Amino acid sequence: MNLYVKPAGLIQTNAYLLTEPERGEAVLIDAPGEVWAQVAPLLAKDKCRLVELWLTHGHWDHTQGAAEVVRQTGAVVKAHMDDKIMIETPEVMERFMDMHLKLEAVKVDQWIGQNDTIEVLGQNIEVRHVPGHCPGNVLFYFSSSGTAFVGDALFKGSVGRTDLPGGDFAQLERAIRDQIYTLPGITLIYPGHGPSTTVAAEKETNPYVHN
Repeated sequence: MNLYVKPAGLIQTNAYLLTEPERGEAVLIDAPGEVWAQVAPLLAKDKCRLVELWLTHGHWDHTQGAAEVVRQTGAVVKAHMDDKIMIETPEVMERFMDMHLKLEAVKVDQWIGQNDTIEVLGQNIEVRHVPGHCPGNVLFYFSSSGTAFVGDALFKGSVGRTDLPGGDFAQLERAIRDQIYTLPGITLIYPGHGPSTTVAAEKETNPYVHN
């Protein structure tokens, strides 16, 4: 499996493209604005079809490019029900951000949540619910490769902001401890912004949520 990290959009949100050339399939995790221009040539290079688009949560910077991705590929969209209003009614997001973001509604094909398993790319991927930054934030854990894509719940040396509607620091702290810090220490954490880190490093040094 190949992993491509592609920051895109107004605030350089990380999109993660996973391709499996032997199967001819690919998955995209999050879709910041204008990400399709970066994704399309990689799909062509690896001779893969994008079969699924997973949204870690409903904030605009993770969904701005989703409608275009779906138009181009017909990918199945998966997300958590708690962010339904932001994903499918994006004008709500524009109102509370007080920004005209040119967002398009995206239809979610399958709602996912805690302890769900997604079977794709020849693997079984575990879904964990990590709210607090956003009500519907989820992570995707690949046990076979020891990687977790966590959205904006946790960053290298930081955590997601909790001052937006639906944010709650106590809830976020609890979710990080219960859902991220219970993963093996060597697990690579791929966040929605910035560089990767590990579970062990954040448990030891993160100034917001540490052991």
